[in-house]
Amino acid sequence: MKIVALAAAAGLAFAAAACAKPTEETPGTGSSAAAAFSACMVTDTGGIDDHSFNASSWAGLKAAEAGNPAIKPSYTASTAMSDYDPNLANSVTKGCKYIQAVGGLMGDATKKAATANPTVQFSIVDADNLGQANVYPIQFQTQQAAYLAGYLAAGYSKTGKVGTYGGMKIPPVTIFMDGFADGVAAYNKAKGKNVQVLGWDKAKQDGLFTDDFGSQEKGKQKSDTLAAQGADVIFPVAGGAGLGTAANAGDKYVVIWVDADGFETTQYGKVMLTTVVKNSTDGVKEAVTKAAATPGTLLTGGFMGTLANNGVSLAPYHDFDSKIDPALKAEVEALKADIIAGKIVVDSPAQPK
Repeated sequence: MKIVALAAAAGLAFAAAACAKPTEETPGTGSSAAAAFSACMVTDTGGIDDHSFNASSWAGLKAAEAGNPAIKPSYTASTAMSDYDPNLANSVTKGCKYIQAVGGLMGDATKKAATANPTVQFSIVDADNLGQANVYPIQFQTQQAAYLAGYLAAGYSKTGKVGTYGGMKIPPVTIFMDGFADGVAAYNKAKGKNVQVLGWDKAKQDGLFTDDFGSQEKGKQKSDTLAAQGADVIFPVAGGAGLGTAANAGDKYVVIWVDADGFETTQYGKVMLTTVVKNSTDGVKEAVTKAAATPGTLLTGGFMGTLANNGVSLAPYHDFDSKIDPALKAEVEALKADIIAGKIVVDSPAQPK
């Protein structure tokens, strides 16, 4: 897998795009459409306003458009997994030249559509190329940044208990939880502590899940359970469902968000300790920009986000910056450097190969 360099400025594009609710668009017709490059996205079930990977992927398309006005982005929202097949098929029918699927759950549907349309450029976030030459994979070593979040959470916790839960038990979710658990374990080893991780057992690969990426009520229920057990830092890896955790935090616990900086993209910044950022924005922007530059030619290689190329990261601490022990912040930075240098290797059964 070829690691693609990232553009640091694209993070600004995400902040701008995520704040405004986009409307579904249809690629143009007639003579103007001849010069246009129609880039179409099909969301996962969390929807375009999930403040997570759907929103950040859409921001990548908008950022690509800003750099090349010939790119004409549109999206189709999936409200259920049964929408994947027809939404992808409709994207082909309406003439999309680049079709962006969002999320590993769309793997089977994307493979089916790509197999049936081998000259159409597909791309997918959080999956490999599915064995299809016309599928461009956008993947992330998310466990690296989640490790830093786990170490931070363990050092910040006053109760000695931190919690996590997922939307579904799938690799793009459990990779976050694995890294988080390993980071807590690293803190315990370094400090001789016994901070507990509630909601996930890496050895057993089992834990707490909402089985839903959209229900804020289910997210609230899971965080209520974790808080009742003593967790004062909660890490929801559940897309929009995690908003139920953030809305209910109050002074009971703080939140570590996922995918897109929760301080900037949600109304709950005051409870966001940090975010494990998965830079879908830059990954999607890079892919569609390359595709538009060579229309009709399939992309090769893929995008692999790591700490080294800012494809994954910890967001700034924002309002919590002054509340975190400077020594703890320094330790997190040192761990980041060691992971980039290869001195620390963070593994997960769910990581992309």
